[in-house]
Amino acid sequence: MSQNHPLPRLILAFVAGFLSVLLFHQLALLLLHSIGFAPAKLTAYAMKATQPFGIPRVWSLAFWGGVWGIVLVLFVSFFRQGLGIWGTALLFGAIAPSLVSWFIAMPLRGEPVGSGWQPNGIATALILNGIWGLGTILLYRLISLSVLGRKRRSTNGLESGKRERIRH
Repeated sequence: MSQNHPLPRLILAFVAGFLSVLLFHQLALLLLHSIGFAPAKLTAYAMKATQPFGIPRVWSLAFWGGVWGIVLVLFVSFFRQGLGIWGTALLFGAIAPSLVSWFIAMPLRGEPVGSGWQPNGIATALILNGIWGLGTILLYRLISLSVLGRKRRSTNGLESGKRERIRH
């Protein structure tokens, strides 16, 4: 497969999002718990079964982190200016997964919308998901460099490709 084929990019984005949950999101949750900030019901590396499949919560979060990783990498690839890669990853990570969780996932699980709009719960979600977004892009870039052997960055920092140099 050529380096321009989208499948390797999407697989790497999934892996980066999956690993970012385990390495960044969950460690940040441990830190927030250690300072007494995160809601008690959120537990880092939780093995409690989720519904409807009985998968441990941490693996469910990691899977969805992988799915969101694909969306994040595609989203960031369209924004080459403005906030840049890191700002876009931080804001996208903080906002998009949090909104979907608050307005779709929680009501489907029978929980109140936004988990009852508790300030520390809202802040925890935004912080954890923002850190996840930064971690996903960092891991995506590192994995892309090592797996695909990409040596040069493009203007958006996610992809490299051959560009002709214009000589004057």
